[in-house]
Amino acid sequence: MCGIAGYIGTESLSGKNIETTLDLMKQRGPDNRAHCSLTASSGMKVELLHSRLSILDLDHRSDQPFECDGCVLVFNGEIYNYVEVRAELEKRGRTFRTTSDTEVLIQAYLEYGQDCVSHFT
Repeated sequence: MCGIAGYIGTESLSGKNIETTLDLMKQRGPDNRAHCSLTASSGMKVELLHSRLSILDLDHRSDQPFECDGCVLVFNGEIYNYVEVRAELEKRGRTFRTTSDTEVLIQAYLEYGQDCVSHFT
């Protein structure tokens, strides 16, 4: 099972704090670990951390944090009907660079907004 962690606040986290957290999560996802640092328009600092246990699309192109069209996602779980949702999104003109359910989630969000969750089982 993957590991995820995040931070939202006014201060920037040190690289040491980020590395320590990723080290602690390594047993949750030994296949890859990464983080993404963002600054919101409000000036708030955002850190997204992920340690990956590769199950679907084992290629590093599916590592997280996953970025697509200005959105960044960390995700832990499995979308059981992601193949069917992907096919519907492709009919609507969405193109994919991976075969992961993570990309299906972010593409569905970009297509349907918050209502994307109603498409998943």
